Amino acid sequence: MTNHLKVKVKRKEGCQDLPLPAYMSPGASGMDLYADVEGETSIAAGEVRLISTGIYISIPPGYEAQIRPRSGLALKKAIGILNSPGTVDSDYRGLVSVILVNLGKNPFIVKRGERIAQMVIQKVVRVELEPVDELDATSRSAGGFGHTG
Repeated sequence: MTNHLKVKVKRKEGCQDLPLPAYMSPGASGMDLYADVEGETSIAAGEVRLISTGIYISIPPGYEAQIRPRSGLALKKAIGILNSPGTVDSDYRGLVSVILVNLGKNPFIVKRGERIAQMVIQKVVRVELEPVDELDATSRSAGGFGHTG
């Protein structure tokens, strides 16, 4: 069974040439996002750049968009996303942009319309925190990083 949710999307002026976010296979979790740059732009080794996707979205309350790296760019070009996954809240209506970082040794050229990230829509659970004096015990307890081997 497939769940469907309508998310409104608006292109930034001058971005009608860019594809709307799209699933690239029937089983894909994320929709690819495309670079809204003039022609092309370079990201030097070690540099961080904010790259527009050329879209605005309206996510229904109770959901968020998670902006995640593309595995192919990470493996082949060492391009990642800072604050990954990035979150687009349901009440945000600004331009969706991606914080790309070049972790490689060579400059990375971002071309207009290149797939630079993916967007996954997720349900959000709001919680009510309950202050207590003690937490329930578990077999792990306070075991931290590397605790299980």
